[in-house]
Parts: sequence; structure tokens; C-alpha cells
Amino acid sequence: MIDTQRVDFIGVPTKDRERAAAFYEQTLGLQRNPNSTDDWVEFETGSVTLALVTPDQMLGGFGTLPWGTIVFRVPDVEAAKKKLREAGVEVIGETWDSGECNGAPFKDPDGNGLMLHHRYAPYPDGRQP
Repeated sequence: MIDTQRVDFIGVPTKDRERAAAFYEQTLGLQRNPNSTDDWVEFETGSVTLALVTPDQMLGGFGTLPWGTIVFRVPDVEAAKKKLREAGVEVIGETWDSGECNGAPFKDPDGNGLMLHHRYAPYPDGRQP
């Protein structure tokens, strides 16, 4: 086995880096990594970095991320959905609820499947969300 320590970054496919950067920074409120360049833009989430990658940087060409690849923790899913819709973001369907958490899928400007998420029940080991 290899000695995997953590996930450093997730590549988020985009055809328009400037548009995507504005969405992740202004609409979602993520902090842009100050070491970003014109060719490599990163956003910090506190737990993993999101890197905007264009088709020429991706093996196999452009393809969108499926639902649930990137899930954003929020304090209130309904309030976050409302703000996204007000910003013109496509929120897909109704909020789902598992009895432990709830969430709602949405898309970024390139069609990547993202999701809002809020856990309200304790974890199986007793930790509080």
C-alpha cells in the first residue's frame, strides 16, 4: 500500500476559468488561494483545495463532475438554496432529508454537480456535527 496522508485538492473542470472563479469566489464565498495564477486557480474550503482545471489540463478532455463529488457544508440548507437561487444558480429538485442530514444538489456554471449539506444528528460514534 502507499502512504496516503490526505486529499490535497480536487480538480474542478471548467471551460471558462474566469467565470468559474467568479462563481466559486463571489457566489459560494470561497477564499481564493493567494498563490493562484492565471493558469492555476485554487480555492480553499478549510478541508480541501478546489483547483479550477481547463480541458487542456485534463487527460481525456472536458467532462463535468457527477452529483455529490463536491459537497459544501452549510448551517442551513434552505437559506443557502434561497441565496443561490437569488444569484441565478440552478438548484436541482427539492431538499432531501435522510433523518440525519439534509441537502440539495445544484450546478456550477459549467454543469458540475455540486451539493449543499447539513448534518443535524450526532455521528454514530457520538460526535456532534
